[in-house]
Parts: sequence; structure tokens; C-alpha cells
Amino acid sequence: MRRLVGISLILASQGPAILAQPPAVSSYDIVTDGGRKAGTVSLTEAPKGLLIRVEAAGLTPGWHGMHIHSVATCADPGFKASGGHVHDASSTSVHGLLNANETDLGDLPNIYAGPDGKAAAEVLAPNVSLGTADGRLNLLDTDGSALVIHASPDDHSSQPIGGAGARVACAAIK
Repeated sequence: MRRLVGISLILASQGPAILAQPPAVSSYDIVTDGGRKAGTVSLTEAPKGLLIRVEAAGLTPGWHGMHIHSVATCADPGFKASGGHVHDASSTSVHGLLNANETDLGDLPNIYAGPDGKAAAEVLAPNVSLGTADGRLNLLDTDGSALVIHASPDDHSSQPIGGAGARVACAAIK
């Protein structure tokens, strides 16, 4: 018993040194078509990717595709100016988390909105960053990027966007 207590104390005394500096969090407003605020996306740089926390409201109940698009623009109708999914220009990636080939770096899991239209999710995107960490794709490049929520669920395999449909909410990341 005493040995376990001693080990616990050693581990506990080392814990604060590891977490001495909390990671920086960047937050961006999620808007609907027309610019009405519908939530926030918070991005936290993690050692092995970017932790993305989404809290949204005003969605139709059910599953919705969610992707990172290549341009930080959410002002136009339908958010078309946000471009396609972010991807490494040197690869021949295709859409879909279930695709056997290399996938777009902007592919993310679906998000679920409850009967009240509210959705919350936290996912790790291992291939992107808010800088140039570990060679991951920088979302804060010259034209930024956007988190886009779609009207329908993503099937994670069909091209080009997994059947996710119209873009219904967007957050400009810049």
C-alpha cells in the first residue's frame, strides 16, 4: 500500500509540470446563410493534430456532414466562396473517411443535431494545424479556411462530398 501511495504522489507531483501552460484556443463564430450567428467552433492545437469543438444551433434534426474548406469566406449565399475541402496540393487525395485511398485533409466525422436543432461535437483532425506544426497543413495560410456544416449526412465515400448536400452553416477561420 505504501509503495502505491508513493508512486501516486510522484506521478501527481509531475502532472502540473506537464500541464503548466494550457494550450491556446482560437474561437470563431458559426453563421447561417444571411450571417446570423448559429454557434462557435473552437480550435486547440494538440501534439498530434487540431482539436475541433463545435457547438451549433438552428440545424435541422439529424446528421450533418462537416468539413474544413479551403477559404475563410462565409459571406456569400450558400458559402460557395469557401471553396472545396482543404487538401495537400502534392497528393491525389479523394473525399471520404471510409475511402481506402488517401482522403482530403478536410474530411471530418458527421455532427448530430437533436430535436431542438442543437449540435455539439469534439473531434481531432490529425493532419491540420493553426501553423506549421510537424508539417501538418496550415489552416491559417494566406486565405485561411472555413468549417462548413452541410444539410445532409456525409456517407464518407462517394465523390465529391459524400452526398452531404447544401452548405447550411460556416465559420471563417483566419
